[in-house]
Amino acid sequence: MRAAVLHGSEDLRLESLALAAPEPGGMIVKVDTALTCGTDLKVWKRGYHSTMIQIPGVFGHEGAGVVAALGESAASESAPGLKVGDRVVVANSAPCGKCRPCGRSQENLCDDLKFLNGTYAEYLRVPARFVRVNTWRVPDALGLDVAAMTEPLACVVHGLRETPVRAGDRALVIGLGPIGLFWVALLKNAGAAVVGAGRHAARLEAARKLGAEVVETDDAAKHGPYDLVVEATGRVETWTLAASLVAKGGTVNLFGGPPKGSQASFDTNKLHYSQITLKSPFHHRPESIRASLDLLTRGVVPAAPFLTDTRPLADLPAVFREMAAAKSAVKTRIKMEARS
Repeated sequence: MRAAVLHGSEDLRLESLALAAPEPGGMIVKVDTALTCGTDLKVWKRGYHSTMIQIPGVFGHEGAGVVAALGESAASESAPGLKVGDRVVVANSAPCGKCRPCGRSQENLCDDLKFLNGTYAEYLRVPARFVRVNTWRVPDALGLDVAAMTEPLACVVHGLRETPVRAGDRALVIGLGPIGLFWVALLKNAGAAVVGAGRHAARLEAARKLGAEVVETDDAAKHGPYDLVVEATGRVETWTLAASLVAKGGTVNLFGGPPKGSQASFDTNKLHYSQITLKSPFHHRPESIRASLDLLTRGVVPAAPFLTDTRPLADLPAVFREMAAAKSAVKTRIKMEARS
C-alpha cells in the first residue's frame, strides 16, 4: 500500500509498505478520506510526538473509510455486528475502561490511553481495543469526507460539555483555525452570541458564515467583556489575553495546547474577586465521538466552511509545506485510491 511516513522534522515521504493481516480482534480499514490537522502540522514540524506516533511512522489521525477485513473474533461494543463493507470512523484513541479516570467517565485521561496514527495511507490497520471501544458506523446519508471531521469536532464537543454555555451568553473564540471554527459552530447552536477573533481573512470569513461577528484579535477587547472566552491557539500570550477579557462570573476555556514547559501568568485578584472559572479540557471521550458523528449527520455543523480543498495522497508533503506557510485551506481532504 502507499502511505505517508514521517521520518523526522519536516521529513514526510510517500512509501510503498506491506500491509499486514489484522491482529486477532482487529481490522483493516480501506481509507477513503483523511483530513489535515493543526496537530499533525505541529508533529510534522517537530518530527515527533512522544505519545501519538513512533518515528518513522505512518502519519495522520483524522479519517473515515470502509472495513476491508476483520481479524479473528473481532467484535465491537461501539458498533455491534461490525462486518466487512461497513463504513466507519475509528477514533484516534482508545481508553482501557478499567482505570480510575475511566471509572469516573474521564476516559480522555485514561492511565493507559492508546493512540492510533496512520490515516494518510490507503489502508489503516486498527488494533483490537480500537475496534472494541471506539469504532463507529457512518450513517448512509453522511459522506465519508464529512465523517472524517468526527474526531476534531469530538474534541470541541468534550470541551463545550466541560464549560457549558447558556442561551444569550456572549462568547469569544480566539483563534479561527479548524478547532476555533468548530467552537463557533457549536456555540451558535447553543444559543450564544459569538465573536470570532483571528488574523486571516479566509478564516474570518468562514467564522462569519458560521454566524459569528468577526474581529481582528487585537480588537477583541473593544467588544468585551465576555461570559465565555475560548482560547484556541495554544499560545501562552493568548492564554493570558483570554483571562483578561472575561466578565465577572465568567469562564475561560484554555483549549489550545501550549508547548511543554511553558508558563502563563494570570491576575489572581481578578480570578478571585470576579469569581472566574478556568478550564482546560483535553482530547475526547468515546461518548464525544458518538455525539460528534450525530451532529455531523444532522447537519448541525456544516461541512462547507471546513472542507475547502481536495488533494491526492501524493500531494501531502506539499500540502504540509503550504500549511506551514499559512497558505492552505481550512481543512484539506486527502483522497485515497486504494489498490490491492
